[in-house]
Amino acid sequence: MAIRQADERLPSWQAMDSGRLLLLAAVGMIVVAALAHTAAADAIVDPRTAIAFGSVIAVGELLRLGLPGGREAAPIATATALAYALLLRVGQLPPHPVPRIPALQVIAVTAVGMIVGALPHIAAGRPAGLTGMATRLVAVACVAFAFRPIAGTEAISGGGHWWVAFAVMTLLVAVGWLIEAMIGALIRADDVGARFSVALWDEMRVQLPLGAAVGVSAMMLAFAAEVMGLAELAVFMGPLLVTQVAFRRYSGIRATYLQTVRALARVTEVGGYVESGHSRRVSRLAVAVGQELGLAEPDLLDLEYAALMHDIGQLSLPDPIPGGATVLVSREDQQRIAELGADVISKAGVLDRVAELVRCQSWAYRGHDPQPPVGSRIIRAANAFDDLVGGSTDRDRSAAALEQLRLETATEYDPGVIEALTEVAGKRLASRLE
Repeated sequence: MAIRQADERLPSWQAMDSGRLLLLAAVGMIVVAALAHTAAADAIVDPRTAIAFGSVIAVGELLRLGLPGGREAAPIATATALAYALLLRVGQLPPHPVPRIPALQVIAVTAVGMIVGALPHIAAGRPAGLTGMATRLVAVACVAFAFRPIAGTEAISGGGHWWVAFAVMTLLVAVGWLIEAMIGALIRADDVGARFSVALWDEMRVQLPLGAAVGVSAMMLAFAAEVMGLAELAVFMGPLLVTQVAFRRYSGIRATYLQTVRALARVTEVGGYVESGHSRRVSRLAVAVGQELGLAEPDLLDLEYAALMHDIGQLSLPDPIPGGATVLVSREDQQRIAELGADVISKAGVLDRVAELVRCQSWAYRGHDPQPPVGSRIIRAANAFDDLVGGSTDRDRSAAALEQLRLETATEYDPGVIEALTEVAGKRLASRLE
């Protein structure tokens, strides 16, 4: 799904929304305080360990990956930073003393590692990823502030109480993951205009597999360092890289699907069956309406695919419909186009839900048993609106089209969808006229 981009005409800090600026300002103050505290200390606690963990954090930040929905993650960096925050001892078994690593030192080492890892991205002209780094740093800071004061206590570090340490670590890692998910949901809700509850559920669903792998890896690193010393960083780097490669491949497959769908959607435009840009406009409008109605991210993705390909059945017509406006043809022709389009999509074997949305898009809201899925109702309304308005920014034309659709809510269109469409169309029209 497309996320609202910052205005390129403005400096990056001016283009940021207030939520991002507040997050970066808060994290910036924490980092400055951590660096000042660490620099003012007589000596860094266990500098060899700090350098080793900071170096791996930098490598992990360099190898960060993209997740579905435009998200970014740095699993290796996050797991290593959490492990440093949860560290009990390095290469020392009880009853040797536990190094008293301050929480602020954990934050300083993590921040420096992240910044060093981000420098190659900046040099290559890629985004620095400040928001993602700030979010991850907040989660690590919360874990460090909660765990470091108790790391040296007998209940946690005592040789016979490993299960207490394990329980505390598990709880704190879960809290850190939840904090990261909540911050990500707040930012995403503002980016795409989604409800916070829906954005939080989507964030937790997407982040859960990777978050579980990161949390388990962090605890394994923390416990393994007790026996293996710093060599455990090299030993555990392999499994973490394998996990990251798997997620990268999944993200790549998803991106390939979307590119393929967009290419198929262009066929009807190139062939002259619909107006140029029609499929893209319907897709964006449908997704915006779905967000207004609070659809979850998987449903929005299916809706985006279906909206892009909703007119592909027109390729079977001997003569194109004037302007490609299916709203002007008979119900039977609409149904035939939808059925043929769904059959084409179902041949892929992996887009069955998308095919069903396309198949049901011609069904009236009332008078059909079963009732069409909400995604099909959204596509039907968004397609009718674009057939009537096209790429025009004329307010009167949009208002007339919405009024015409509203008059047909008794049978043809879902009233809730039309109301959401009215809200979305008004916002989009205002933004295009600014």
